[in-house]
Amino acid sequence: MALLLGVDTGGTYTDAVLIRDEEHVIASAKALTTRHDLAVGVGGAVRAVLEQAGVNAADVSMASLSTTLATNALVEGQGGRVALIYIGFREKDLDGHGLKDALKGDPFVVLNGGHHHDGSEANPLDESVLIAFLERNKSEVSGFAVASQFATRNPAHELRTLELVTQITGKPVSASHQLSAKLNGPKRALTAVLNARLIGMIDRLIGRAEAVLKEIGITAPMMVVRGDGALISSNQARERPIETILSGPAASIVGARWMTGADHALVSDIGGTTTDIALLRDGRPAIDPGGARVGPYRTMVEAVAMRTHGLGGDSEVHFISEGLKGGVTLGPCRLLPISLIAMDAPDIVHAALDSQLRSATPGEYDGRFVRSVQGQSIEGLGPRETELFKLIGNDVHPVGNILKNRIDQGSLKRLVERGLVQVAGLTPSDASHALDRVDVWDKDAAEKALLLFGRRRTGSGNMLAKEPTQIAEMIVDRLTYQTGLALLESAFAEEDPGFGIPEDVLARHVLTQRGLQNHRGLVRLDVGLNLPVIGLGASASSYYPAVGRLMGSEMILPEHAGVANAIGAVVGRVTMRRSGTVTSPSEGRFRVHLETGPEDFGDAEAAMARIETVLSELVVADANEAGAHDIQMRVERDIRKAEAEAREVFIEATITVEAAGRPRVADG
Repeated sequence: MALLLGVDTGGTYTDAVLIRDEEHVIASAKALTTRHDLAVGVGGAVRAVLEQAGVNAADVSMASLSTTLATNALVEGQGGRVALIYIGFREKDLDGHGLKDALKGDPFVVLNGGHHHDGSEANPLDESVLIAFLERNKSEVSGFAVASQFATRNPAHELRTLELVTQITGKPVSASHQLSAKLNGPKRALTAVLNARLIGMIDRLIGRAEAVLKEIGITAPMMVVRGDGALISSNQARERPIETILSGPAASIVGARWMTGADHALVSDIGGTTTDIALLRDGRPAIDPGGARVGPYRTMVEAVAMRTHGLGGDSEVHFISEGLKGGVTLGPCRLLPISLIAMDAPDIVHAALDSQLRSATPGEYDGRFVRSVQGQSIEGLGPRETELFKLIGNDVHPVGNILKNRIDQGSLKRLVERGLVQVAGLTPSDASHALDRVDVWDKDAAEKALLLFGRRRTGSGNMLAKEPTQIAEMIVDRLTYQTGLALLESAFAEEDPGFGIPEDVLARHVLTQRGLQNHRGLVRLDVGLNLPVIGLGASASSYYPAVGRLMGSEMILPEHAGVANAIGAVVGRVTMRRSGTVTSPSEGRFRVHLETGPEDFGDAEAAMARIETVLSELVVADANEAGAHDIQMRVERDIRKAEAEAREVFIEATITVEAAGRPRVADG
């Protein structure tokens, strides 16, 4: 009998679940996610689930990890400092697909080089400028990204750049052609930049997770969930961490289907940082044809068609001062809940909150605290950020004690973006504690933070609220409303045919909003969801019944909704895909674009057979490396032809080869 261990590291909790023979959940457990060392939370959850089930660690046949770490890092703008090597493009091309924004001021160089559409060299690679750039930046960044024009048609310049980066810097390097076989250089470059930014973070997580499992006594192989819900080996995830974006959400979709058997439903998974929504159609989540979208970024990563919103139980609460009544809104950034940080530093937190409550006038940083995340690299920090980081040290501080001027605000923001510092403040989790919906952390601290927030003045000059429960209700109501908007956006986006209006505009349209309120005048308006919603996440039972009522929809809350990601981590399959292209640069000539360079054939079928053979060998090797067995192959040909002078002319063919199988499990 196979005993499978699934682990999910979320923004707030790390979940663990044990499943026997892919049929029964025999135990589940949670531990707080420990940002300073994620393995501590992983170890805590795994030890708890083993103890609960009464089984030996050595009996575990397979372990699998899903994580929201990469997703959250991109949503919150975190990750290491990187350098981009951009070959054969113009500098103004950096503006395409938000590439310059994604660089966030990190260094880049635009070099001569690159190839033409047919794979022939456009210009020689300018190695002298490249070498000077590498020497100048090798100590300033944690990794490099390289993207060359038409590298998917001929990757020679990217491969040469990889050699030089490795020789000169020894740092990790992400090449765009290894992450996607599609055209669109700026988008491939963006994907490479984000991959390079995540490498150190994901490598530390996987390395420490494997170490703690071994320490506990689990010797079975460890898998990682990819963004499309498939499983890959831990080594593959280390090399291509960008493929783990939407890993946690993808696992939750797989888990939702396994738990409910639903064929047609919206799946909404609320975590600490994000709410992730996807459509199950005929029992399967769709793959996003445009590439995974996370926060502001559209990547070339294959992932489930999912909309990720910066909305969760730990979302930052913002004050709306406009209007006579004022109000609150949530997200997109995550804060440590006040009720949680008060558990770690009760004396400091309560003393500061009490002092702020005694003050006659509200302070700008009331109810805000800061602490560092130790053990992270501070490579590339500026002098101001370094000084502020040292000032924070290992203690918890009221933010007002740390920020002495406006310039320090920018420095703190950059430290947060690098994942070096965490800020604590008011969140929906605190509101839930004040309303007695949750009883895990420090309710008194939550109520004090709510009182401080309620002292803010609205447009009428009155306080926003005098009682902590009033503010708490406003926050929870706002969470319900914003979750409803997110569900409507997802539903409108999937409507076929659509309405010709952007889904975010349509969800907020006055007619939609009046329809949600069942407007009855001369016109009768009703708006709701015409399919059930599967609510997942630890806090789903607290928030989602009200969302179901707002949407007029059945809300399904599975028994193990709180550990759906961990369940999905072990019931998935190993699936590997590779794609390649055959073009026709001239009549009667068919060019196969391979990593070793272009090869020409006089026959289209021979060219396609050649690339199928190469891709099949590669994809089977990938599947074996990932630990798959009973591998099954599937080949798709997408052939584009055109009519010319009453005959069909071959334009281009994209060949996709897929190898899939169950993960190999160790003998008990």
